[in-house]
Amino acid sequence: MLFAVRSAAALHRLLDLLPAFEGDDRVRCRFTLVPGSDFAADALAAVDAAGARCIPWAEALAGRHDLILTASPKGALGGLRGRQVLLPHGAGFNKALAREGSPELPSGLDPAFLLSGGSPTAALHALAHPDQIERLAARLPDARRHAIVAGDPTLDRILESLDRREAVRAALGTGGRRLVVLSSTWGPQSLLARRPGLPAELAARLPYDGYQLALIVHPNEYSRTGSFDLSRRLRPALDAGLMLAAPYEEWAALLVAADVLVTDHGSVALYAAALDLPVVAACDGADELVPGSPMARLLAAVPRLDPVDPAPCLSERPGRTRRFAERAFARTGRCLETLRPELYKLLGLVPPPYPVRPRPLPVPEHAPQAPAAFAVRASTDRDPITVERLPPWTDLPFHHLAAEYGRAGTRALQSAALIYRRADAPAARTGWHHEYRTAADWTAEVFEEHPNCRTAAVLLSPATALLRRDGGAPVGVHVAADRSGGRVRRTDPAAALSAVHTWLAARPDALRTLPATLTARLGSTTHRIRLAPATDAESDHPV
Repeated sequence: MLFAVRSAAALHRLLDLLPAFEGDDRVRCRFTLVPGSDFAADALAAVDAAGARCIPWAEALAGRHDLILTASPKGALGGLRGRQVLLPHGAGFNKALAREGSPELPSGLDPAFLLSGGSPTAALHALAHPDQIERLAARLPDARRHAIVAGDPTLDRILESLDRREAVRAALGTGGRRLVVLSSTWGPQSLLARRPGLPAELAARLPYDGYQLALIVHPNEYSRTGSFDLSRRLRPALDAGLMLAAPYEEWAALLVAADVLVTDHGSVALYAAALDLPVVAACDGADELVPGSPMARLLAAVPRLDPVDPAPCLSERPGRTRRFAERAFARTGRCLETLRPELYKLLGLVPPPYPVRPRPLPVPEHAPQAPAAFAVRASTDRDPITVERLPPWTDLPFHHLAAEYGRAGTRALQSAALIYRRADAPAARTGWHHEYRTAADWTAEVFEEHPNCRTAAVLLSPATALLRRDGGAPVGVHVAADRSGGRVRRTDPAAALSAVHTWLAARPDALRTLPATLTARLGSTTHRIRLAPATDAESDHPV
């Protein structure tokens, strides 16, 4: 069996089909790279990363194959010998490229790509919805006999993973924040092409403790730009806490965890709609968007992103988008069990006796790194104190700069009014010789090294810290969890330090009458913060 691949996106779709053949030693899978794609390099790398056996195109042309699976009709597929099965590599047929084939048609509906020598190349079209068969038959009437509604294997993997939402959010470090996922397709009408600064713009407007930002980028854009240059372009947003999803599986895990999607006309929007997620349009696809398609209907109905004040439209609640996905996906949850008998029929084999199920998505292994410095907006006019942390380069007015020692650069530390560090667990040591400073010692030294610093602190745990104000006596800081709504929510304790710093700036004599308690609104959670003279254990904690 041959998997004919033109791009990483097409390969990823085919990989989602593999459970249909798992456990069957009668089937041998080989991959080949269909020449002619601008995105071939990353397709080859993706095959290699999957650990699959890849054969040269010339060898693929010379041999005969019992079955050929492909997720793109482009390229010289007519030269391959064997029955072909064609799947869409996205959520249906919503996008047409004027520079390829028939300008008004998606490639999956274009006779220029679906015929070879006047005959259809595919023995089976495995489509996701009956409307797709009707649209295909309108262009190729004979194709109706060779088309089935199988559903969408990628959507089925997402649906199979819904119970992992909390695990994914925990792995990402989302906490009580609202996870805002941005999605960019590829090409001149994509979000990153039309609004390349949007990730950084949102990071500069949405407080870090209330929102977590993530970005999904189409595999073709990864291939065209390269991960190095893509990271360079996104560096301000990445430094502000943006998570850039890997192009296989991780992007779908983000949808499982997301609270809202900001999108262009790429397929991710319809997958989000299938989960009934709120969808916000950042751009409309212009002439690439196929009129009357499920994507066109979705984008026409959802709110548009307000770049000046984005928070209101990002607070949309679920329940308004699934009806648009119902025009793109049918047989949800049943793609593999529908498609496996058809594939085995073409192979001339009886399917294995055990049931087939989609593989749940893996939980991401790494959370995005927290920013090393913040511009902190704060108000003590009302109770509770409100704290909003933004990137240092925000154009909004702010109360103070906060910087993490050991991660922020020298310039940020010299400008910061609040300097803090995290007390790591002692590393395994060889032998008896080592040295360290205590939390009390380090906070005392900070004021000598950084004259602009007014508050120095060490985060001892997710709920405790040791703090000094203007070189005074060490103070223990204890941050209670938010227990509203039947959940226990903790926040980054560095945000609580900014609340204490702000409170002390407005009350210069407050530390003379400890213990004291204040309440702070830190993003979406509210916390009681207790100040008391530091204990010996807190003062002597190694840093």
